[in-house]
Amino acid sequence: MQDHTSTSNQQAPPTPWLAYGCLALSMALVGSYVALSKPLAVALPIFLLAWLRFLIGALAMLHWLPKPSDEPAMSRATKGWVFLESLLGNFLFSIFMLYGVSMTSAVSAGVIMASIPATVALLSWAVLREQVTPRVWAAVAFSAGGIGLLAFGKDASQQATQHHAWFGNLLVFGAVLCEAAYAVIGKRLTGSLGPRRISALINLWGLALMTPMGLWVAWGFDFSSVAAGIWLLLVFYAMAASVWTVWLWMTGLRQVPAAQAGVFTVMLPVSAALVGVGVLGEHIGPLQWCAFAMALAGVWLATTGRSNQRR
Repeated sequence: MQDHTSTSNQQAPPTPWLAYGCLALSMALVGSYVALSKPLAVALPIFLLAWLRFLIGALAMLHWLPKPSDEPAMSRATKGWVFLESLLGNFLFSIFMLYGVSMTSAVSAGVIMASIPATVALLSWAVLREQVTPRVWAAVAFSAGGIGLLAFGKDASQQATQHHAWFGNLLVFGAVLCEAAYAVIGKRLTGSLGPRRISALINLWGLALMTPMGLWVAWGFDFSSVAAGIWLLLVFYAMAASVWTVWLWMTGLRQVPAAQAGVFTVMLPVSAALVGVGVLGEHIGPLQWCAFAMALAGVWLATTGRSNQRR
């Protein structure tokens, strides 16, 4: 009886609630800074905004760059994954999302972003060969359905009027693919590198990739035209995008499979909508509250049940 009990305990490890909290908070911060980046994009050119974000993040994480004594030296493959993580999850995601949202409607962007959990689950199965349980697939369905309902329920006056809205939709979907790749590659990196060093390294690559375009735009920009409040918002944006969200996400991924973690990306559009209501004064109706309930049901499915404990 004692042996049987011991075996059962080994098969059902404790639920990693702290890891779940890190993942949810990371995506909630992403959604908040995506929403709050709108006034930044009006005051600063997008390439200059992205470059300053990486520059501030690099200065804040200088002490995270040195290799810890207990961490193995990076192999050539690990260095390649670090570069891809930055190229897709930092550099291209920022450009695709900022330009895409400016060219299409918030409704369309919300519907497209609802596909992030399913995309992460598919990539984790294809790349990492993770087993995606029926419970996680159900969580993906709830999450996508909830955010899709939220997007369709928005005010019709938000429909895009730009002639090239289709291209904006394509860019937003590109951002979805980048975010999914970010989740999957991050899971691979956490096996050999610590969360802090991953955050510092991929931000440094982002700075290197963005510097040529950032300097080109900065050369002719009038910095004196930017209000003091915008600079404060820029510091928050840089710290949230380059430091806090990455560290929280990598910390959570160390204990949670990528497919299951992908469900937490539902917090991105949810938090963006909540910031719109609480900060920007937008209205939310019964249909939107129903969408939030579906999204939270998806998170509950992903974080409960023994099937999610099996790796």
